[in-house]
Amino acid sequence: MTEYVHGYSEREALRLAEQADTLEELLHYDTIYPRGAKVLEAGCGIGAQTVILAKKNPSAEITSIDVSLDSIEKARENVKMKGIENVRFLQADIFYLPFEEGSFDHIFVCFVLEHLQNPSGALKNLKNALKPGGTITVIEGDHGSCYFYPEGENALKAWHCLSRVQAQMKGNSLIGRQLYPLLQESEFRGVKVEPRMVYVDSSKPELVDGFILKTIIPMVEGVKEQALEMQMMEENEWEKGIEQLHKTAKPSGTFCYTFFKGRAIKSNCVRPPHPKGWGMLRAARPVCGIRNLQLSFDQVLLI
Repeated sequence: MTEYVHGYSEREALRLAEQADTLEELLHYDTIYPRGAKVLEAGCGIGAQTVILAKKNPSAEITSIDVSLDSIEKARENVKMKGIENVRFLQADIFYLPFEEGSFDHIFVCFVLEHLQNPSGALKNLKNALKPGGTITVIEGDHGSCYFYPEGENALKAWHCLSRVQAQMKGNSLIGRQLYPLLQESEFRGVKVEPRMVYVDSSKPELVDGFILKTIIPMVEGVKEQALEMQMMEENEWEKGIEQLHKTAKPSGTFCYTFFKGRAIKSNCVRPPHPKGWGMLRAARPVCGIRNLQLSFDQVLLI
């Protein structure tokens, strides 16, 4: 795993919480698991997404892991403050999971793959912990999907510093567009990826505040030290860039960004790809001991 590009400051913890709250409906309106499901959240960080996951699935048994012990402790505190009792936390590396094969019904990964040098290896390792027929949900952003107005020259430079710094740290801020091939290459089936776009203008004051001012701009400001050390910008250019980004939150400004949500199934069968894709699974003869299988992805979630 690479070093976390945004750091572990209190300000970053606040930014993560604001981001989770602001994007809850957009990203998680359909993150629902059956009663009693065993769910692994891989890379929980400080628990910003954990709170939402547990709140939307109070009858699920959630195990949340992170490689950082400090983050785990903060996540425990956040969950306890919310009165949530269906989550257990473990310090664990996503590449060295302490679970037996097939331990979980569902796996949830949010804003994690972008920080890994080997995201495909992580997905394959997570698949081992998933039961046959279980599902994985992966959510990632893509900094290349960002557009804003007014588009100041220095604002663009500052924004691109995010991707450049992360690339220097062996991460990938453009990974959202790669979710489909990554899940396919990791031999998941029924892969579906959907864009979830955030568009902000002054008619949406809650997004101006929660997304532009409390999520996006603090995220950019978080790489200032690395960007200046790597001589990507001069400090006076940087300050002008941040000032220009603030103009996107003014009445005449706009901001647009796209997240990607991918979902897929672990199959216990080996069969050639269907020419029309895996949107529907059909079999005329027994497959894994089941006859006349005809299940959509959404139906699998209900099993």
